[in-house]
Amino acid sequence: MSLSLTSEWNLSQRLPPLWVLLSEIHYEAISTWKPQGNDEPRPDFFDTQARPSQRPPEGDWRTWLILAGRGWGKTRVGAEWLRRRQHTSPRMAIVAPTFADARDICVEGESGLQAICAEGEIIKWNRSLGELEFRTGAQVKLFSGDKPDRLRGPQHYAMWFDELAAFQYPQQAWDMGMFGLRLGDNPQCVVTTTPRPISLVKQLLAVKTTSVTRGSTYENRDNLAEAFFTDIVTRYEGTRLGRQELNAELIDDVEGALWTRDMLEASRVTKFENPIRIVVGVDPKANAAAESETGIVVAAQSADGNIYVLDDASVNDLPERWARQVVSAFHRWRGDRVVVERNQGGDMVASTLRAVDAHLPISEVHATKGKYTRAEPVSALYEQGKVKHVGSFPRLEDQMCSWLPGEDSPDRLDALVWAVSSLMTMTGRRARVGEY
Repeated sequence: MSLSLTSEWNLSQRLPPLWVLLSEIHYEAISTWKPQGNDEPRPDFFDTQARPSQRPPEGDWRTWLILAGRGWGKTRVGAEWLRRRQHTSPRMAIVAPTFADARDICVEGESGLQAICAEGEIIKWNRSLGELEFRTGAQVKLFSGDKPDRLRGPQHYAMWFDELAAFQYPQQAWDMGMFGLRLGDNPQCVVTTTPRPISLVKQLLAVKTTSVTRGSTYENRDNLAEAFFTDIVTRYEGTRLGRQELNAELIDDVEGALWTRDMLEASRVTKFENPIRIVVGVDPKANAAAESETGIVVAAQSADGNIYVLDDASVNDLPERWARQVVSAFHRWRGDRVVVERNQGGDMVASTLRAVDAHLPISEVHATKGKYTRAEPVSALYEQGKVKHVGSFPRLEDQMCSWLPGEDSPDRLDALVWAVSSLMTMTGRRARVGEY
């Protein structure tokens, strides 16, 4: 039998395209897929080894967002979760900042899939293509966060996004991944990342179907080298970077604030020398509210002309006790003067302090200008690099970077402004403390 060109063309119009036939075959295969083996080759990590915070959350969630510090065990949890899903998810994906990250860390790393699976559990691993197959028949494909379009098209039952906050194109990669996370009865995604204040992380935190787990480096201290804590943790503890990378805090700047995190990080030093004068700035507790504190900040002027913040000794306590704290800080740092605001408490402030130390040198200052007017020149000194922080003062720095003009300024910040302002007015080696 022969066909004319016309009949061949008509036949082609009646047959569905090849891609349609293949899609239907694929859908049929996926919809009837069953794992080739249901045996667990080794004890389940989440049941036997995981800390409570490392176990998958209960309830109906689509995204498990793990915001944790370095060394917490994020990679292990992501790999173990994906391994568990092989019995219900024939096709899964790993998305990391780069393809190399997905390969070297999520699959071949010390806590990656190859390390946690039993011998023979993975039957195929093509490291150049980034394709892995379990003995059950479930497949894992690797993707790169810097090439989000590669996620356009593929469909998955489960996905693992590792270090999402470090992606070059986080929003694009996430969007493409979510469009493809649509197979099975319970498509889910795990995100393991050290937090950074990017918009996508904030979006995920606000979504009702997101279950959030937070954890710090310290939770896994028993499994980390002591030298790591001695050298790295000690060095960065309390800094913005340390709070982010170790404590997994989501630290963000407040638009309109006089100080930024970058400004404070640039001001940070480990030591100072040749102090000319040391003062203790005090902002007495304004009221009995639980959140109200007595701000106590120690600052010094050095021979290099810069001002150094040495200590934040602020407390939330009764007058007699915060007075003892002020006197203690004064003697501990061998201070020259205590600068106190008399707007709150008037003569009572100086009397309370002298009841603890009758010879304490006190300069009382009265706020005649607005808080913004007083704080702005201090902020300008930071911008010019003339104020340094010797170490880190997390609670003080949080107040500095979150206070907005027009709001009641917090106590630690006020104490800082009084201390630095008094040193700003120095002429040679003598300070003129008056009204600000």
